[in-house]
Amino acid sequence: MNRSTDMGSRAMPRNTMAGRAQAPQAVHRRLRDRSWWPWFKRGLTLLFFVAVAVLLVRYARTLDWKDVFDSVRALPAPALGLAVALAAASHLLYSCFDLLGRHYTGHALRTRTVMAVNFISYAFNLCLGSLVGGVAFRYRLYSKLGLKTGVITRIVSMSMLTNWIGYMLLGGFVFLVHTPELPPTWKMSNYGLQWLGAGLVAVALGYLAACAMAGDRSWTVRGHELYLPPWRMALLQFAMACTNWSLMAGVVYVLLGQRIPYSDVLAVLLIAAVAGVITHVPAGLGVFEFVFVALLSHVVPESRLIGALLGYRAIYYIGPLAVAALLYLAMELRGRRESQHPRSEQGPGTRGSMKSANAREGGG
Repeated sequence: MNRSTDMGSRAMPRNTMAGRAQAPQAVHRRLRDRSWWPWFKRGLTLLFFVAVAVLLVRYARTLDWKDVFDSVRALPAPALGLAVALAAASHLLYSCFDLLGRHYTGHALRTRTVMAVNFISYAFNLCLGSLVGGVAFRYRLYSKLGLKTGVITRIVSMSMLTNWIGYMLLGGFVFLVHTPELPPTWKMSNYGLQWLGAGLVAVALGYLAACAMAGDRSWTVRGHELYLPPWRMALLQFAMACTNWSLMAGVVYVLLGQRIPYSDVLAVLLIAAVAGVITHVPAGLGVFEFVFVALLSHVVPESRLIGALLGYRAIYYIGPLAVAALLYLAMELRGRRESQHPRSEQGPGTRGSMKSANAREGGG
């Protein structure tokens, strides 16, 4: 029998959580019976599309498109091809993050469908920020595919955890053993970055140890579920996330003509990534470039550095965003057609029906 913790939370197997969400589902069913509910949903949908369109226009206006195209055209064909291949591998790998969420929640959507939703949300996340891309698009698409809110929340949480727990391990190790030379005007010294690296590694290893000792369990703390995956899944999270961050650095490394040691590029990219998150600037516009120029301009001329970073934005951000926008429109149109002729989305060999999967996670 599980014991209550000092915080008043209680550990329990995942399948005992099902009854927790029955009340919210009952409220949702009552709302659906209201005459104004369909119009309310249409209004929210329209608002969502308008907000996305406005954000896309604002993002496009922040870019100097002539500089972007000139930077791409100036790249040697072999370097451009290798950079595109690395970027494609990174996006493909990140598109698998939500498959961990599928394993966790037990829903029965097809692998290709989950990867498509993950790819779309990641591409929009890079350019418009995590609230719109990482969260809003997932809720929009997964709910259209039949998943309940609680299931989607668990998928989003697992994906975000995978990305940042991998960052902690990789970034912590790099900051600890290969600290880049920080400008004297920065508030954090090299020793401070090493201490930060040690702390990040400690958190990552603590997470792995917790998964090894109490994996595949859920805790409820003040009504919120906290889940620890099995240690094998935790290792997979580390492997996937660390590889993805490494591929991203590989794109910049290739675009810089391999003039800078890969370890230096990786360290600077990891610093730039977290700086963009802290400043809450979509796509880290300006922040990303500033960090690279501040840390590497003494090795590579600033003009070449900016050109490579503009090429990186074109290859890793803008290109995938264009593909994701088309894929998103295709999924929306397909959803409209299938809403008139419903059919199951589950693939062969999945674990039970969608109804049973949703019920297991509190879907009713």
